[in-house]
Amino acid sequence: MRDAIFLFDPESNREVYVVPNFISEGYFTQTVVPRELELNGRTTKRSNGQIWRYCDPVGNHSLMTELLLKRARDVAPDAAPAESSLLIVAHGTDLNENSAVAAKREAEKIRALGKYAAVLNVYMEEPPMVRDWRKLTETPNVVVVPFFISDGLHSYEDIPRLLGMVVAAGVDRDRPESTPPATAHREIFRKNPYAIDGRELFYASSIGTDPGFADIIIDQATQAAKS
Repeated sequence: MRDAIFLFDPESNREVYVVPNFISEGYFTQTVVPRELELNGRTTKRSNGQIWRYCDPVGNHSLMTELLLKRARDVAPDAAPAESSLLIVAHGTDLNENSAVAAKREAEKIRALGKYAAVLNVYMEEPPMVRDWRKLTETPNVVVVPFFISDGLHSYEDIPRLLGMVVAAGVDRDRPESTPPATAHREIFRKNPYAIDGRELFYASSIGTDPGFADIIIDQATQAAKS
C-alpha cells in the first residue's frame, strides 16, 4: 500500500482521493491506512504540492441501509417481513470497538422502519453471537445478510458453520463425501431456504458484492471534494 505514494505524477495528478473499501471505521481505516500512506488527517499536502484527501469508508455511506434491505428482499422474496427476522452479520473484534458500530447503526435504522419482526446486529467474535441465532430469534423465517465487503471464507464457510447451515447443505470439510470447499462458495448462496430446526433460513451473499458499491466509492470521493 505504501507504494501508492509514488504512483501518481504530482504534475498531472494534483489531487488523490483515498476511499477505504471497508465496512466500518476501525483499526485498518484509522491506523494502518493513514500510517502506510503517510496521511495526517482528512487532507494531506505533500512536499511536492500534491493534495491527498482521505474519504470515509464505503460502509459509512447512507445508501448502506437501502442496499441491505434490497439484498434481504432479493434473497427471500416470498418471506413475509412481518414473519421474518433480519440478521446483519459482522465480524466484531477487540482491536477497535468501532468495528461493530456500522452493523449496529444499520440494524437500528432498519428496525426503526418497522418492516421486519426483528432486526439484529450479530457478530462472529463478540456478543451477540451469530451462532446464538436460534435463541435470539423467534420468527419462522430468518434472513441473514453478511455485512462484509466480499465473499470469502467468512461468508461461504465460517458463518454458514456458525448458523448450522453447513450440515444442512451437505458442505462440510470434515466429511469426505461433502462438497469440496473450493466449490462450496458457488453453491452456498443458491440453496435457499435452509430448513433448520423447523424454521427457514435465507442466506445472502456479502453486501459488498452489490454493483451499487461502485457508485458509493465515487460518491465518497465526491463528498470529500466538497468538504
